[in-house]
Amino acid sequence: MKAAVAKKYGDPLVIEMVNVPKVGVGQCLVKIKASGVCHTDLHAVNGDWPIKSILPLIPGHEGVGEVVEVGLGVSDVKVGDRVGIPWLFSSCGTCEFCQTGRETICETATYGGYSVNGGYAEYCVADAKYVGKIPASLSYEAAAPIMCAGVTTYKALKQTKASPGQWVAIYGIGGLGHLAVQYAKAMGFKVVAVDIDDKKLELAQKYGADMVVNSTKVESGKFIKAQMGGVQGAIVTAVSKNSFREAYDAIKNGGSLVAVALPQGSIELPIFETVLKEIHITGSLVGTRKDLQEALDLAGQGKVKAEYVLDKLENINDIFNKMKSGEIIGRTVMQLT
Repeated sequence: MKAAVAKKYGDPLVIEMVNVPKVGVGQCLVKIKASGVCHTDLHAVNGDWPIKSILPLIPGHEGVGEVVEVGLGVSDVKVGDRVGIPWLFSSCGTCEFCQTGRETICETATYGGYSVNGGYAEYCVADAKYVGKIPASLSYEAAAPIMCAGVTTYKALKQTKASPGQWVAIYGIGGLGHLAVQYAKAMGFKVVAVDIDDKKLELAQKYGADMVVNSTKVESGKFIKAQMGGVQGAIVTAVSKNSFREAYDAIKNGGSLVAVALPQGSIELPIFETVLKEIHITGSLVGTRKDLQEALDLAGQGKVKAEYVLDKLENINDIFNKMKSGEIIGRTVMQLT
């Protein structure tokens, strides 16, 4: 099969022919129809996160396609099912985190396109219990970004503990943020979108943002506080430490700051204000299988639509270069068959 392979950290991916992976117990083989490209994939091939990816590696955790083979013990899917292979490739299922609905932070979890081979290939194996089932109304191309960008923002919005009618802020209107705006609206929230790029703010308005703020023109946190008294929750998808501080400043008493993006280094936030205003600060790592299915179902109902451009696997290095330079609006989806 054809695949894009990372062989050395920082080097361009190599397009080459490799063996179709064998299906193990509890696994299924998926013929990949489309694969989304996530910024995390760049970190995987560059090896610049504290936890390194495996090498050699076939990246990708937004691969979607058709089940063509199932292994022993598989009852969750059958040949012909339309499925997606997410970031959460598998977890142990028995630890305290898995047993309490927090499988994404299982200490022995494996991750698609990072600790196991992913969807930048014509075929990919998956743990049959962890694939997402794609609604019939959703095309493969439209489903691919939901496998990571969609479920990640949907879960993060849940983490804000906001109620319908309350305000939430989305910092960073890129591949994740434009979906966050739509999930927030589908969940009944009022949305203020914050970015430094007017084109991305126009995208946020297209998908229903009630207010947009260009943070190069005003101090967004103070501006939001002045306009509506602050937001119940703010999720940060922008890879910018300054965005975290601005988002913090936008939160009203008792609200939540949810960290999604992973800029290097650390952020400094005031302890005194955090305590007196009971501000909650939490991280949010993708989503559980339940979160994923809910995110896919909302997309299948037409309430969420990924903004994407189509490309080919052979162009992956060019896609990465565009991603680095900030040229991509929304998401890029590679068609494989």
